[in-house]
Amino acid sequence: MLSVRDIANRELLDLVPYEPGKPVDDVARELGLDPGAIIKLASNENPLGPSPRAVEAMREALPKAHFYPDGGGFHLRNAIAQHFGLARENVVLGNGSNEIIELLFHTFTRPGIHEIVSARNAFAVYALMAQLFGVRVIEVPDADFTPDLPAMLRAITPQTRLIFLASPNNPTGTRVTNAALDEFLRALPSHVVAVLDEAYYEFLDDAPDTVARVRAGERVVLMRTFSKIQGLAGLRIGYGLASAEIADLLQRARQPFNANSIAQAGAIAGLADVEHQQRTKAITDEGRALLETSFAQMGLRYVPSAANFVLVHVGDGGEVFQRLMKKGIIVRSMVSYRLPEYIRVSVGTPEQNARFLAELPAALEGLVAFTRPGSAPIPRPLESALQEPEPAPGYAANSNPFTITRAITAYSPSASLAETQPLQPITPPDPGPTPEPPAEPAPDSHPAPEPYTPEPAPAPQPSPEPVQLSS
Repeated sequence: MLSVRDIANRELLDLVPYEPGKPVDDVARELGLDPGAIIKLASNENPLGPSPRAVEAMREALPKAHFYPDGGGFHLRNAIAQHFGLARENVVLGNGSNEIIELLFHTFTRPGIHEIVSARNAFAVYALMAQLFGVRVIEVPDADFTPDLPAMLRAITPQTRLIFLASPNNPTGTRVTNAALDEFLRALPSHVVAVLDEAYYEFLDDAPDTVARVRAGERVVLMRTFSKIQGLAGLRIGYGLASAEIADLLQRARQPFNANSIAQAGAIAGLADVEHQQRTKAITDEGRALLETSFAQMGLRYVPSAANFVLVHVGDGGEVFQRLMKKGIIVRSMVSYRLPEYIRVSVGTPEQNARFLAELPAALEGLVAFTRPGSAPIPRPLESALQEPEPAPGYAANSNPFTITRAITAYSPSASLAETQPLQPITPPDPGPTPEPPAEPAPDSHPAPEPYTPEPAPAPQPSPEPVQLSS
């Protein structure tokens, strides 16, 4: 008899689920600690908590929780559009910005045919979603932990449909310059949609005006979230900004009621709470500077960050994670990101940052050379130290069968990004799934019926707004 795995989606069988930061309650249960004494510096959350105005708006929305939400997100999309000088038709809501990634794959890729391009040290969900959809991933090695834009352009093929670029980038915290981003986008061929992940753009002092590209109708999608500077990560509410043509396609792939009513109410208020956002950026700038200065004084290698977290070399990220967790401090091990010698530390409150720095030396003992606070610092040039370590023994550097890491020719600084040769897209007929080799299942007195092959669905008709469903 066939097992359930024999009839499951084969792309799913090899998928390793995304590993989120360790929740406070889990640590408290596992180690017998008081939840109130645990600090979480693992998931780049807002240390000030949610916007107070958002909390009040959500309280007011609770009595109407028995009604389905506005499936079209009329008021929230209007608020976002007005905030950025766009039209409602340019805004797509998501259950977190992660859902925007999924909608992009639904819209622009076909399994076994198309590819995406991303930096090697990029947000893990890009590659996970590609694997789930049966789409190849071309990973491009970084330059000092920063996305190598010329190399990413050279990695594009006629099968490429999406190119993902996060700036500031997670998990490294690095950013590309505004000038380099402009040149990169100008050089993209017309068969590729640029997906700019801007989850942390509010932490930049000189953020690029990527919204102007949406107004101009360019083939870009901006992914943004209410999880970070607005402090609404628990609501799972994000959005994409794109031309009306692209946004309409994404809307067709979107599930009805994907943004719940409480989240919509909180997001509208959080977007308008400029004071909370300014306080968050100020405490982030101060805390990030403290962490980086402290790491430098300890002689630890770290990656200068433009976001609300810092990536730091500790010798054995998994072990440091465990040692700090026993002290009630949760950071993020980078083992799952193929950076096993690093941890990522979110900026917390001044008290949380001080507690982390006080416990860090004991957690580093025997793992990496460092100078204890109060001793003379060891001079160590950071730029020359930003070399990615080899994977730990026994760790697969590329365990995803759908991922290809291509060796990219070294970029010459004198060459222009615009010199990239245009490529013509190739979309061959969908060959369908590759047939599995003949199996020999055990005899079954009730053989399975022939698989059902549905009739092809009629082509959808254009609609400016998604069809709303009632309960």
